[in-house]
Amino acid sequence: MGRADARRAQKKGGRPERGGGKAGKKSGIRRFFTWKMLLAYFVAVIALGAGTFYALYLYVDVPKGNSAAKLQSNIYKTSDGKTIARIGEVNREEVPLSKVPEVVQHAVVAAENKNFYNDPGVDLKGTARGIVNTVMGRGKQGGSTITQQYVKNYYLDQRQTVTRKVKELIISLKVQDEKSKNEILEGYLNTSYYGRGAYGIQAAARAYYNKDIDKVTLEEGAYLAALLQAPSQYDWATATEAGKANAKARWGYVLDKMVEQKWLPADERQRMTFKEPGKPKAALGLSGQNGYLVEAAKREIIRDLAAQGRKESEFAAGGWTITLSIDSKKQKALEKAVKDQLIDDLDPKSREVDGHVQAGAVSVDPKTGKVVALYGGQDFVQHQISNATRADYQPASTFKPIILASALQNESKTQDKRPVTPSAIYDGTNQRPVVGPGGGGYAPENEDQQSYGPITVQQAMNDSVNSVFAQMVVDVGMDKVKKTATELGMKGDFQETPAMALGAMGASPMEMAGVYSTLNNHGKKVTPSVIKSATQGGQEFSLPHAVGDRVVSRNTADGLTSVMTQVVNDGTAKVVASGAYQVAGKTGTSDDNKSAWFAGYTPDLVTTVGLFGEAQGGKQVTLQGTGGGGRVNGGTYPAKIWSAYNSAVFGDDDEAKFDLETEDGYAPPPPPHTSTGTPSQGKSATPTPSGKSQSASSTPSSNKSPSKDPTPTGGKHTPPTPPVPPTTNTGTATGSTNTAKPDPNDNRPNGGRQQQLP
Repeated sequence: MGRADARRAQKKGGRPERGGGKAGKKSGIRRFFTWKMLLAYFVAVIALGAGTFYALYLYVDVPKGNSAAKLQSNIYKTSDGKTIARIGEVNREEVPLSKVPEVVQHAVVAAENKNFYNDPGVDLKGTARGIVNTVMGRGKQGGSTITQQYVKNYYLDQRQTVTRKVKELIISLKVQDEKSKNEILEGYLNTSYYGRGAYGIQAAARAYYNKDIDKVTLEEGAYLAALLQAPSQYDWATATEAGKANAKARWGYVLDKMVEQKWLPADERQRMTFKEPGKPKAALGLSGQNGYLVEAAKREIIRDLAAQGRKESEFAAGGWTITLSIDSKKQKALEKAVKDQLIDDLDPKSREVDGHVQAGAVSVDPKTGKVVALYGGQDFVQHQISNATRADYQPASTFKPIILASALQNESKTQDKRPVTPSAIYDGTNQRPVVGPGGGGYAPENEDQQSYGPITVQQAMNDSVNSVFAQMVVDVGMDKVKKTATELGMKGDFQETPAMALGAMGASPMEMAGVYSTLNNHGKKVTPSVIKSATQGGQEFSLPHAVGDRVVSRNTADGLTSVMTQVVNDGTAKVVASGAYQVAGKTGTSDDNKSAWFAGYTPDLVTTVGLFGEAQGGKQVTLQGTGGGGRVNGGTYPAKIWSAYNSAVFGDDDEAKFDLETEDGYAPPPPPHTSTGTPSQGKSATPTPSGKSQSASSTPSSNKSPSKDPTPTGGKHTPPTPPVPPTTNTGTATGSTNTAKPDPNDNRPNGGRQQQLP
């Protein structure tokens, strides 16, 4: 090829080949992916996106602000359709920005959007992240500016869709052009939700500090600003300990950001202390039990909204009709039982302690998981903390069945490697040091410092022997016991120590009703729900199932039911025994007598009753002397309330029998003189026939009268097997300090050394 040909080839885009060949040509798909073509595609996409956005910008108008005008009441009904409350009329009073102290304005901006005064009104990165989260179904949106939040509050709704997010972006840009920063901030402060039904910062100031916003201090304003992140969780009156800690941390974060923005001197910040807000005032129409029922339903709806990635402001905005699962007949019966058995016995004018008594109760249908009756206190207007759902008092010995359930579920063994079953023998000596990993020498007192010597787990449950269950917690493993507790329905925010045996953690009657309902329901998880159905704007709201999967085996659950029938027939809960229907249950009394419990159930109904000593300011105090008596045990007022309630509900229904299938049920007492030395922790007093709970032996364990019902678990029993004395354990795995030999001339069980609680 000559030079002229080469120049012509270059002009045509070709390139001469070596050796005089023809210029190469690209073929196939490579022709479309040259760097020039890729650049062209990129520019085209950008242009298309810009054009689309511009078209949307022209198409989307700023709508009229009307979301606030659509706020409605929420209606609450009982299961039979009776309306008990209409709550949620708009609690909002618009105020001009000039009435909001500048330091409070700065607190809100520091908390929500510190660059608000200089930003373009939108957060493109956060919006893009929110769109991706929505498309991926992750629920929570990305970050938003104050302008975007104002647009969402005032012009749009809370739905989480890509379309709404794009509209929010476009409208925010337009609002940014049309309104000043002060106008936007004023609108945001007046439309945001702060909890306690308060829309707008003026209503919030009244709800939390009972003052107008122009009288609010910076410390108070910082708390109001902190509430915007999580109104219910940070409400000091109802927050958990973790919620209070988070609220204080958020309060500090707000002030620190103000220092960062030069709105607050650092030395002034250091001198500031957190001021607790006041208690909420009851809304009209919430007197008696209505307020407690409404609050329980409200908490459930907010919880379920959060589980769906939605905000509680959707509920506060109104338009809901909530039908409670409350049965009017059972509700009246529960209220009457508390009045007749407790309130009528109190005289606060004569006895100070009588003014400190708070009662709470929850009654659940274990087959559906629905709450059919609830008692939160004498009057919601006077005492707005619900005793039915509060979890700040110890459940005491009502926790002991959970320990045995964990032992059966995990096939645990004692320190000398013998199975932990209801018939296993433990050392019931008072203040016996716990042996094994994690025991740490813990040596709890038994009630009235009674010593029992060798005792079956069954009898230890009957008489609530602390020393036995403290050892059992270590034998099973404290981590395993806690795991079983959470699986059965407890919150699980407690320490793993041997003191678990005494129920040394917080729990509510609602929680314990869930635990015992799960046992009654043969091990299927029951999460009590007070809501039968809910609609929002006429559309059905999806509720979670109150009854879930099996969390412990039927053998374990039914075994505990069988064991607890004897607590009623021959133990601390005799007062609730009925000749008409079967009862299983457990008493509980905290060691300082600040709480007393009875958690019990029939085949068809689970009810927990708790009494709590609460002085002014929420201080926990003893119940000692209530009603002019002595110590308040679970077998006194709580059990009497339970019995009166169930008697009114069931009458003489003698068909209610437990349907049990278990190899680990009720263990008959051992014969006298079963041990001459240190008791074995794991010997079986009487083998239980495989597959079924065993009926009572004719040999009593003490001077107590025999059980009235020889077949406490509903008739599914094999004939009793004659007692077989256990082999004496010559080891010292229990670490017993009680080595006294029984008196051979004393014909009582264990030579008179084994004592029983009344």
